[in-house]
Formats: sequence, C-alpha cells, structure tokens
Amino acid sequence: MNKTLLIIQREYLSRVKKKAFLIMTFLVPLLIIAMYALIFFLSMRGGDNIPTVEVIDESGIFNKSFENKRSVNFESSTLTLSEAKKKVINEEEAFILYIPKDIKSGGNIELFAQKNAGLSVISTIENQLNEQMRVTLLQDAGIDSETLDKIKPNLTVVSKELTLEGEKDSSSGAAMAVGFAAAILIYMSLFIYGIQVMRGIIEEKTSRIVEVVISSVKPFQLMMGKIIGIGLVGLTQFLLWIVLSVGLMTLASTVLFKDQVEQVKSEMPMADQSAPVTPKGPGTDILKALQTIEWNYILPAFIVFFLGGYMLYSALFAAVGSAVETDTETQQFMLPITLPLLFTYIMSFSFIVNNPDSSLSFWLSIIPFTSPIAMMVRLPFGVPGWELALSIVLLIGGFLFTTWVASRIYRVGILMYGKKVSFKELGKWFMYSE
Repeated sequence: MNKTLLIIQREYLSRVKKKAFLIMTFLVPLLIIAMYALIFFLSMRGGDNIPTVEVIDESGIFNKSFENKRSVNFESSTLTLSEAKKKVINEEEAFILYIPKDIKSGGNIELFAQKNAGLSVISTIENQLNEQMRVTLLQDAGIDSETLDKIKPNLTVVSKELTLEGEKDSSSGAAMAVGFAAAILIYMSLFIYGIQVMRGIIEEKTSRIVEVVISSVKPFQLMMGKIIGIGLVGLTQFLLWIVLSVGLMTLASTVLFKDQVEQVKSEMPMADQSAPVTPKGPGTDILKALQTIEWNYILPAFIVFFLGGYMLYSALFAAVGSAVETDTETQQFMLPITLPLLFTYIMSFSFIVNNPDSSLSFWLSIIPFTSPIAMMVRLPFGVPGWELALSIVLLIGGFLFTTWVASRIYRVGILMYGKKVSFKELGKWFMYSE
C-alpha cells in the first residue's frame, strides 16, 4: 500500500508542478469566458459585407413594406426583369428579388444571384414576404390586422417543482444547459486523462524504465498508482476551473449589474432614486435560472461520476498502453473502448435531454460504461434516489471488474516487447496464470 501511495504522489506532483498544468488551469476559464464574449459580440455585430437586395415588385404589394435588417438591405428597383438578369450576370454581388403580378394566385417569387444567398438572407426575405402577404390577405377579407395583433396571446409556462418541503422554481433550460456542460466535461476528461495514462505507460515501457520499477513494486500497484495519481490531477484541475469560473462570472455580473442599476437610476425622478433597483436583462434571467439548480446535489454527483468513469476507462486505457509500444498501434484497440462513450455522447444531445425519464435514458444511466455521461444529463431534471444509488453502485462494480480484467493483461503486457498484439493474444494474456 505504501508503494502505491508513493506512485500516486509521484504521478500527481510531477504533473501538478509542470508549467503547462498551471498555465492551462488559470488560462482555460479566461479563454472560455473570452470565447463566449467574442461569439456574442460578433453575433450582435453581424457580418461586414451586408448584401443589398433589389426588389422588382410587379404585384405592387411589397414595394414599401421591406425593412432593412442586420443581415440584409433592401432597395426598390425600376429595372425590368430582363435588365435585372443582365445586371446579375455582370455584377457578382448583385441580388434581384422578383415578385410576379400573380403572386396571390400562386406565382413564384425568385431570387437571382451569381451565388447562393446565406440562410439568414433567405429567412429575412421570407419572413417579411409572409408577414406582408398576411396583412394583405386580412385586408382583402375585411379583417383589421392591427386589431388582430393586439389580441394575439403571448402565454408562457412557468415551471414549478412540488416537493415535501413545498414548491420551488425550476428551469428546463438551465437543467439542459447544466446537463450538457457536465456531459461535455466528463466526455472530454475521460479521453484526455485516460489517454495520459496510456501514453505514460507506453513511454515507460519504450524507455525500459518500467523494468526497473517492476523490480520493486507489483504490476497491479504500478497500474493503480498511475490511474489514481493522474485522476487526482484531473479532479484538481476541474475544481480549480469551477472556482475560477464562478469567481470570474460573479465579478463580471457585479460590474454589469452595477452599470445597469446606475443607468436605471439616472433615468428615474430624483425622489425615486433612493429606492432599490432590480436589474433586468438576459444576465439576470440566466442567473435566476441557474439558481433553480440544486448545486449541492449536482456537484458531488459530478465528482463521483467523473472519478468512477475515469477509473473504469483508465483501467482499459492502461491495459492498451501495456499491450503496445507506439501510439500508432493503439488504434485497433481504441475503437471498442471509445464506442460506448461516443454513442452516449450523441444520444445525450439527440434523445436523453428531450426524454430524461424514458426507458432508454434509464438504462444508459445505469450501465457503467455509459452512466457517467447519461446520468449527468438526467440529474438536473430530477432522478429518484434509488436510481442514482444503483447507478453509483454499478459504476463502482464496473470499475472493479475492468480493473481486474486490465490488471491481468497489464501484468504480462508491461514486459512484452517486439511483438504485434491482437485481440486473440490479449485473451491469452488474460487467461495466463502464474
């Protein structure tokens, strides 16, 4: 046991003390926040080359109804259709929207250009055409469109959770976002840190260092020391990322809301400026939604499933690392290991998040090879305690089983050199008895 602890200490400290670890630990939260800020800024700003669409309206319905948008500008054209087509042929950036006289009876609206228009351009044109045609058809039917718009309902559904303690707010959007984030983090971590275990074993095997180490410790002790040591590195990094991300988001929110409060107060009468002001906007909506998540329940579960999934898959990665001598030889063994993860990752986004209580979602969150991702997607929506407990117990059992399988392959493969390994050969190593 003492030897295993020494290996864990060595693996942990040798990685935590590296400059790359320190840089990435502090840099990743900043990069993530900067990336989302950049995406938001660029999305709000739009493109730098806004197309201009010239409209030839032979029906006379739409000429004055088009409004310039962030993605497209509109101009009324006096050209004939044949003249407009010649212009398109001669000018690469020209767009001509042709509306025929018989549009009410089913005529086709056409957009002429040398290249395909962007989806946002097509969507903007179609929305404005449909809205104006709706108004025209209502007028023809003797219906006042303004009155109809005034009585248009705008209903929303407020989610509430009923528990023995009473009712509380809930948010399906926040649950989905948290589930996605947890699934992505676990999916990436199982690959990143599992492959680190595999490559560390390959390096030691190739440099023959392992021959010296094995003379003083058992192969199983060496394998478990590397798995646990690197796993603790990953857990340390995740915890630091969470703390730093929360701290930076809190700081940014405080600055943003302070500006909002000062702006609102400046617009209020002097007599009312002493009253408390509640900032409004998308930032407050996001924070309110996140407050509906039971973080004291989600975060411990995340740690358990991260460690359980990591230990399960790292044992398999360790077995692969002991069986090969170069990274290129790992490909034939990697696919069977990574398929359950990839399958669950895809199902999380396409099925589980929309059907968290279905039979398929239940089984994916119970089977040890898929539960680390599937259960984290389901948890924010609410999972019965017995399902969570069963999933954790089976995950621990799966880890113990894969560790036992991997250790039987590892004890032989770690000292095997110069031989191409197949699945049949791995089976022989597994059955080998000392």
